[in-house]
Amino acid sequence: MSFQGQYRDSISIPRKPRPFFILILLSLFTVTVSAGPREQAKRMHDRIAGVPPGTEILAQMVTEIETNGDPLAAAMIATEHPDFYNVTLKNWATPWTNEEMTPFAPLNDYSATVIGMVRDDVPFNQLLSADILYIGSNAPAYSNSNNDHYEAMETLGLNLKNELQQTTQSSVTGLPPEGTAGVITTRAAARAFFIDGTNRAMFRFTMLNHLCKDLELIKDPTRASDRIRQDATRSPGGDSRVWFNNCLGCHAGMAPLAQAYAYYNYEYTDDPETGRLAYTRDSVQPKYLINSSVFKDGYVTTNDDWDNYWREGPNSVLGWDPNLPGSGAGAKSMGEELANSHAFAECQVSKAFQAVCLRPAVDSADRTRIAEITSSFKTDYNMKRVFAEAAVYCAGD
Repeated sequence: MSFQGQYRDSISIPRKPRPFFILILLSLFTVTVSAGPREQAKRMHDRIAGVPPGTEILAQMVTEIETNGDPLAAAMIATEHPDFYNVTLKNWATPWTNEEMTPFAPLNDYSATVIGMVRDDVPFNQLLSADILYIGSNAPAYSNSNNDHYEAMETLGLNLKNELQQTTQSSVTGLPPEGTAGVITTRAAARAFFIDGTNRAMFRFTMLNHLCKDLELIKDPTRASDRIRQDATRSPGGDSRVWFNNCLGCHAGMAPLAQAYAYYNYEYTDDPETGRLAYTRDSVQPKYLINSSVFKDGYVTTNDDWDNYWREGPNSVLGWDPNLPGSGAGAKSMGEELANSHAFAECQVSKAFQAVCLRPAVDSADRTRIAEITSSFKTDYNMKRVFAEAAVYCAGD
């Protein structure tokens, strides 16, 4: 007897499904694919805010869908619920603020700024470059050396939709306007990615969190290696083949971009939790010049000039903005370079899609819809509408 026969006999599988099984399956299938305006409205609200809508809000959403034929307007109603800001957006943004990529970290100036930008429809392509900061109106004063301000907001259960106030980093933190770079120059980002090390972590996690590309996925050994620093050995373990086959592809493109962070550091004495972001205008941080004897012929950083070598070669597929020069000085202009790429826009849409659809894209229909929302997003970078459009798609027919 064949294995298939043994298996079939051992569990007594009938060769033909019984008629009443077919009826049950058809009934379940009908429920799955057929969702009326009320079910669609409730599902959109559940996914966007994380809680069911009240009776009045549900009625408004149903009217938009059923009477006005405008499900997007219905979804936008759901974005007004406080839990969209306190829960959905907080959980969405928090993993970007720490190396562990956990959503369970406290609210901080990075995540609060993301939430505020979405609430106020600030064009999201300013995320990595703007002189912007969101603080609370009913909490201890913002501090450059701790996170007490934001943790108090959470402890007090403040409504972030109402409490967050937009201000500038330059007016609160003491950074000069040209030294600000959106969430990159928040205290939380510095605590996570400018601490110790060589600032390569800031670049790696910025690419991972905001272009959805880890360096391994975009390494390109065909780029020039002239900007790779002295501290990178060209013979890991004494074998130069490891360098050429594995390391070069990441460092060649990363080094001339990460130079934009040359004036930044996270400084602390004993406790990292009481440290602060340091910006030394026109003075390269010592971390960029360490271990100079590892490869003496390597690049010596003298300023924060940056160049995007990935505008050519296979990583041109990331969709760099042809209206930008592809080079500059400092984190602000480099943030503009990253945040105006097609990869940045597609990444934000994909993350929002997963947040409200509770799954990543799984088929061609999903991918087509993500591409359509991305195209719409790039017209004005309205992140709130992206959440609404994704919720409409996943609301059911």
